[in-house]
Amino acid sequence: MLTHKPWRAEAVIQLITGVLACLGAGVVAAGVLRQVGVAAFQVPDSLANILLATLSFQGAAWLLIFYFLNQHEVDWRDAFGLRQPSLIESLLLAVVVLAVALPVVLGLEQGSVWVLEKLGWSPEDQRAVALIINAKSPWLRGYLAFFAIVLAPVSEEFMFRGVLFPFVKQLGWPKLAWFGVSFLFALIHVNAPTFVPLLVLALALTWLYQKTDCLLAPIAVHSLFNTANLIILFHQTR
Repeated sequence: MLTHKPWRAEAVIQLITGVLACLGAGVVAAGVLRQVGVAAFQVPDSLANILLATLSFQGAAWLLIFYFLNQHEVDWRDAFGLRQPSLIESLLLAVVVLAVALPVVLGLEQGSVWVLEKLGWSPEDQRAVALIINAKSPWLRGYLAFFAIVLAPVSEEFMFRGVLFPFVKQLGWPKLAWFGVSFLFALIHVNAPTFVPLLVLALALTWLYQKTDCLLAPIAVHSLFNTANLIILFHQTR
């Protein structure tokens, strides 16, 4: 079961505000660099623009995570569950969750696309998917894969499962912690066909964290889920 987390309200607010501020600064910086004529930033999907966008959000989150943990005097290995005696069991359960969740989430995505098309809405690919499909540079594809497998799972799982879920739950709002935080996780991906699938995935990851009290478990599922999607995507675009 999930143990009590010592997250203070002001630190949680600082973490979220800091991540959003870094994201905003990245957007402004990209716009300024484009306006002054820096060649690398003239194409929206260039490696320079993608690096700045991802590092100003997920990359900044990595740095702010360690500051957040330092505020609470919590070692990162304890925060991520690396010192748990039941670490192996938690990771084995993560494999089981992935095996169940992957076909369900992929099936829901196909179903969402079908429903949207029946409603007369031609759904677009998620931006990250479109970037990978259109990427001509192997360096860009390699970085996007690193982002999907390493950067995003760690930063997103720490913020949503590791911080927001226990923080909101400990305030006395367990249903909001489960469904509200999962809803927010799906919403930030800003893609209609993947909203319901990602909501279901988020609930599965929340259950896994609640069950194991090991943040590495949902991180592993998130990372392997993205890896499976990348393999499918690369196979389809060959």
